[in-house]
Amino acid sequence: MDFDFAFAWSIVPDLLRGLLVTVQVVLLGFALAVAIGLLMAMAERAPSKALHRAVRAYLGFFRSTPLMVQLYLLFFALPLAGLTLPAIATGVIGLGLYYGAYIAEAFRGAIDDVPPGQWEAAKALDFSRGVTWRRLILPQALKPMLPVLGNYLIGMFKETPLLAVITIPELFLAAKQVAGMSYRYTEPYTLMALMFLAISVPTSLAFKYLEHRRHA
Repeated sequence: MDFDFAFAWSIVPDLLRGLLVTVQVVLLGFALAVAIGLLMAMAERAPSKALHRAVRAYLGFFRSTPLMVQLYLLFFALPLAGLTLPAIATGVIGLGLYYGAYIAEAFRGAIDDVPPGQWEAAKALDFSRGVTWRRLILPQALKPMLPVLGNYLIGMFKETPLLAVITIPELFLAAKQVAGMSYRYTEPYTLMALMFLAISVPTSLAFKYLEHRRHA
């Protein structure tokens, strides 16, 4: 099938609306994932054994089950328990919970890499636990996390076609609907791929720039 540039141009607005939804869901999901990951990593160092077991159970479940299954449970199973969430909210929460489990492990590694002497110095100076985390440990742990977070953000964009299964009108679903109505598949899916590239490549370059600035 020949590529029809006129048709491709005519469907750009529909795909851009899907792209806007994709960006919104990913950015909100990413912010949630970073917050969850950081909290889980900090909770692993808490003295409470019950909290530690709860964190390990969370990480084990979300790292051991597919994202699509988790989205299905959130969107279709929760209403059976009396909790119904909008599709976009479900997508944000689903991405946040899933990627939060992976980011937690990355944060744990970064925190473990902080020299033990930093903890000992904070204790010797009689810093509170909150001050130790906020002013001493987290600033050192966050710096090496930049490339890792960039990779997870790009990976999150790649996972967004799964959101179509819970009816979120993101980019993949928009392209699929255009293809279904027009019976033309080359143009919408080609444009979809180009739009994903237009998001992923600048994002990767931005994180590389930040990483370079960190070492400069």
